[in-house]
Amino acid sequence: MSKHKHKHDDPQAPPPQEAPGSSPGRAIGGDFVADVKAIRERARRHIETGAVTDAYRANRTTVIKLLNEALATELVCVLRYKRHHFMAQGLAAEPVAAEFAAHAAEEQGHADLIAARIVQLQGEPDFAPDTLTGRAHAEYKEGRDLIDMIREDLVAERIAIESYSEMIRYLGSDDATTRRMLEGILATEEEHADDMSSLLVKLDRG
Repeated sequence: MSKHKHKHDDPQAPPPQEAPGSSPGRAIGGDFVADVKAIRERARRHIETGAVTDAYRANRTTVIKLLNEALATELVCVLRYKRHHFMAQGLAAEPVAAEFAAHAAEEQGHADLIAARIVQLQGEPDFAPDTLTGRAHAEYKEGRDLIDMIREDLVAERIAIESYSEMIRYLGSDDATTRRMLEGILATEEEHADDMSSLLVKLDRG
């Protein structure tokens, strides 16, 4: 066995230096240890960018565009549900109208979440009414009667489900915060679709 000691075998030898621009962390004993100093320096250097840090990997311009389309979709859904709430008539109208009102409030909550995230990403939420329906994925359909209103709302919810599913797949792990927000909205849209489907079945049987 060789009597010569290599530098990395010497317990007194200093640890190897990381190269400039290397990863802000290293493994020690199987645990990840963050380079806190580097993280702090980057945070101060790019303080004007707010929530957008070097870890953000998505195309911010594209994400903001998609979120503005989602915002328009939610606002159109709010308006459609509001109209349906006030226009619901007939013997079965009262509980259905209440459901329309509840959905309108939840869609407005989604719109607020999306608008806030757009601002966090240094974008501007587009509330322009003259282009709203053109940017929305779902349509503003008034419906002729109670059953027709429910059908139109169910179609709109199914469109929203498809749209959010595609956005979530696009984001992947590049923007986890936006993805989680959209996943929460998607879950509610699925509940809305289930509500409309149940109402439709109930009224058809009645």
